[in-house]
Amino acid sequence: MDSTLTASREQALPTKRPLAISNWLLAVAALVFLMVVVGGITRLTESGLSITEWKPVSGAIPPLSHSDWQHAFDLYKQTPEYLEINGPAGMTLAQFKFIFFWEWFHRLIGRLIGVAFAVPLIWFAARRAIPRGYGWKLGGLFVLGGMQGVLGWYMVMSGLVDRTDVSHFRLSAHLLLAFAIMSALIWVALDLRLLARTGEDRPAHFTGAAFATIAVLFIQLLFGAWVAGLNAGQVASDWPLMQGRIFPEGVDWSNGAFFALTHDPFFIHFIHRWWAWVVVAALVIFARRIKPREGGRSASIAIHSAFGTQILLGILTVLTGVAIWLAALHQAVGALVLASTVWGAHVLGRREK
Repeated sequence: MDSTLTASREQALPTKRPLAISNWLLAVAALVFLMVVVGGITRLTESGLSITEWKPVSGAIPPLSHSDWQHAFDLYKQTPEYLEINGPAGMTLAQFKFIFFWEWFHRLIGRLIGVAFAVPLIWFAARRAIPRGYGWKLGGLFVLGGMQGVLGWYMVMSGLVDRTDVSHFRLSAHLLLAFAIMSALIWVALDLRLLARTGEDRPAHFTGAAFATIAVLFIQLLFGAWVAGLNAGQVASDWPLMQGRIFPEGVDWSNGAFFALTHDPFFIHFIHRWWAWVVVAALVIFARRIKPREGGRSASIAIHSAFGTQILLGILTVLTGVAIWLAALHQAVGALVLASTVWGAHVLGRREK
């Protein structure tokens, strides 16, 4: 009698759903990718300081009346960016609405990601559909998402007092955490796909080759974020030279080499240009290493396609004087370079049968 009851209860319990959870995580990763792209546009249009308050819930609703818009504009008029740049330039309410839209849209996607993660997580947990060992991973991803929201506001705060833009250090931290979240979502999703296909939970491990390659790529992404934060892409519009020289004029060495490396737009732009070729070499070697493995050919093609496109976009962005649409594409494909590298790292770290 007891054994029959136990068996019926086990049959009533829903089965684990690793493939469904994997698909959900990849969808959330796509939303994070979208947020990175919109964040790039927000930076390029100098829109990030247009919303001076952090209202995680009520802030989802934009101003609806003229008086609401005027109130938001009046708050913005108190910022150094308006007082020193946009105010003297004669910014109108219509122009303010344009920059407000991009920052509002950026934050809206962040809220959407929170809902798109939390609601299915609760549903899968309630249905006991999360495979053993993955609950803490999903919980950790949720915490990282919350940290990203706090870090985003911390970044904005740096531009509301005593300066006309946000700290490029905080900007880079905000962007790199978004990249880390996207990468973690992809990694866990791929582990779950393996589980769904083989029936065995054998998560991939992070190899030394993967670590070295991603470390090289991390440096490039960091300097790319600093280029964006310091508007360093605009200091030279020729390529491969800068201002007709291999090494640009105008680097400020007065505070030492390390300060120049972390603050000077000429030097940072120079590093970002030439470190790119170190990244290319590392990715070519890495892609060749993963190609013979099961699933490695597709990942290798994705890596080569992504960094090849990224090189062309980087050059065109410089030659056009940082055209917004090209610069936005450059950041988007940078995210794809990382995503394809994470895919390759997962292929390399899979345990052999």
